[in-house]
Amino acid sequence: MKLSSASGSLPAFESVSQSLSTLEAATEPKPKDSIDDEPADNTNQIRQAQKVRQGALAVFGSTFLTIFLSEMGDKTQVATLLMSAESQSPWLVFAGASSALVATSLLGCVLGCWLANRISPQMLKKAAGVSLLFIAIQLFWEVTHY
Repeated sequence: MKLSSASGSLPAFESVSQSLSTLEAATEPKPKDSIDDEPADNTNQIRQAQKVRQGALAVFGSTFLTIFLSEMGDKTQVATLLMSAESQSPWLVFAGASSALVATSLLGCVLGCWLANRISPQMLKKAAGVSLLFIAIQLFWEVTHY
């Protein structure tokens, strides 16, 4: 490597330092009033997207937890346990039970979406409550009279 006669430094070092200074200028944040700067509402869009993601995770989490806890120990789980023990093929029973749960969940979502477009949420809650109350009374009647 030769020393440059004017500055006394290496030519390779000068090109590297020029590249670094160009890189630093390119990566420095631009002033807020810069013309090529993105609109100020970009941060609002990012915050809204984060809220949507958090909302989606909350819906997913509450749905998972509700279904998981309500299915724990019910007759479907007992039936799955018995079928798995009898068949000696637990993975096939798992696949069948999972597919059935997915199909019934899909049916519930489609029916729920259809009903939500036709009935108010308050009326839907009342109808679900009356239906569950009717089922509870029917089960209680069967237990006490048979």
